[in-house]
Amino acid sequence: MNLLFGGNQTLRQREESFDLEPKKNIHCGFAQVDGPELIARKDQGYVSHCRFLVATGIFDNYDQPHQPSNVSRLAHKIFCFIMLADHVSVKTFEEGKFLVRDENEGNWVGMWRVIEMKSLPYDEARRNGKVPKLLLHRLFPKTRYSIWIDGKLELVADPLLILERYLWRENQSFAIAQHKYHRSVYEEADACKRRKRYARPLIDQHMEVYRKEGLQPWSEAKLPLQSDVPEGGLIVREHTPMTNLFSCLWFNEVNRFTPRDQLSFGYVLHRLRYKFPFFMFPNCEYNTLVALHKHVREHSSKLEWVKRMDDLQKLAKNEGSADKFGT
Repeated sequence: MNLLFGGNQTLRQREESFDLEPKKNIHCGFAQVDGPELIARKDQGYVSHCRFLVATGIFDNYDQPHQPSNVSRLAHKIFCFIMLADHVSVKTFEEGKFLVRDENEGNWVGMWRVIEMKSLPYDEARRNGKVPKLLLHRLFPKTRYSIWIDGKLELVADPLLILERYLWRENQSFAIAQHKYHRSVYEEADACKRRKRYARPLIDQHMEVYRKEGLQPWSEAKLPLQSDVPEGGLIVREHTPMTNLFSCLWFNEVNRFTPRDQLSFGYVLHRLRYKFPFFMFPNCEYNTLVALHKHVREHSSKLEWVKRMDDLQKLAKNEGSADKFGT
């Protein structure tokens, strides 16, 4: 893309974006008005009627499609089930002969309406996956309620019951599970480095910025907040102005730093002075809503193996661009 998808947000604009005001303009990673379309017109027409949405994403063939189960008749009727994917993944679905095309040229894999995303803004599949995950309200502006599940997950609970349990019963507009193991962002960052989940020097830079900007490790002083780290594979949202704002701020941090979105969640809460209302539910409940499947392969890119800054610079040089790796 010729346009920077994140909008080239300045440090001053970043600071001002965290000020809660009745009216404000902020960056929110979207260039469809002036740039290439991310979703084809025929698919835009289909999703224009989707008020209730279950969405997932598969990029660079990193996961296999998993069909939702235990979906009620009413949920079948009122929910759209959308799978966003890149061209490589859609081609694999076709070659595997489990992609079906309907009379309106819509692509389907079982319950999922497959939408191929065009003109993806990043060179990393992991970053491209954050576009639908965090910006569903931008891609589907007519949607009122959404449930996002990562591509590695299988939805095993009725989506209507999920909305009732985690939004309506709790009188909330945003719900996400507590992480199984970590409460501190810095613990999660160390785990990402140990498990080779992203380039170590970039994670270190990311955390150094947050330390200097005052993000403290989670402690009981932060109660009733149970954790700074969510289990980001499942996000339940009502698309209100406040949840949309939070999603934009969260995306801006992911765009600026590493695509490990769990590292940025707690920071955005911190910068909003913990005034963002949401429901963080126990991890044991998360495991009753989704089933975890293995990725097709262990790592999504060579970046995840990088241990030192000089290795990162060599990789960027070999790939032909230093900018795209943040060096």
